[in-house]
Amino acid sequence: MSDQPATQNPPCPLWRRLLALVYDLLIVLAIVMVVGLLCQIATGGRLIQPGAHSVTPPWYRPLQGLVVAAYFISSWLRGGQTVGMRPWHIRLTRADGGAPTLQQAVLRLLVAAAPMLLLMLDPVIGLRATLWTLLAVWAGGFAPALFDPRRRALHDIVANTELRLQASR
Repeated sequence: MSDQPATQNPPCPLWRRLLALVYDLLIVLAIVMVVGLLCQIATGGRLIQPGAHSVTPPWYRPLQGLVVAAYFISSWLRGGQTVGMRPWHIRLTRADGGAPTLQQAVLRLLVAAAPMLLLMLDPVIGLRATLWTLLAVWAGGFAPALFDPRRRALHDIVANTELRLQASR
């Protein structure tokens, strides 16, 4: 099997992928806010228990994560693009240029989101150090895109996917 993909579309440069990610972070923020509102309504306004430390039910954060994961996975499977990828003409494909499989989309998401587990360090090393650590690990995950001939980040290498530019319509 050739190391070159079957598609004629060029690989997506890192700067473009990061700008698309900024767009998607706005979508994620909106999703999290809607989930929070719906959960507040469903719990009769008792979702967050006030006190010295605010307390949320143990199901709330996993629910937010599942809804955000569903946004990314369903977007990648329904045409290879999230909302943030559309204006930048970026499409997620398999290495051979075909549509990604469900397994590839889930694996890509898990590897890309794994650094979020570092947020559990907050009580140990503090929020500032935790966020800098998270940023450094994420930068490390994107660093291969600077050197890889197909401009793949770590999550693309692991999932055998790539981001490709598509012709403007």
